[in-house]
Amino acid sequence: MVELSPIEQLVVKAMQEIGATKEDSLKTADDIAKKANRPKSMVTNTLVTLSQKGVAKRVAREKAAGYYLVKVDA
Repeated sequence: MVELSPIEQLVVKAMQEIGATKEDSLKTADDIAKKANRPKSMVTNTLVTLSQKGVAKRVAREKAAGYYLVKVDA
């Protein structure tokens, strides 16, 4: 199991609540930041960390990158 900081847990929870759990239901950092009620810059940095830990995946798209959860042990 991957250890997550409080902000990482918050972002994962927000992603679960808005349904960013599969590759065909990507959400932008803006969507996740609104749900988590945190600044977009903080959420973006957290998404990068979650991607490095293998918890979330980033998909580059034409406009904004999309994110979804790969695995959640919580």
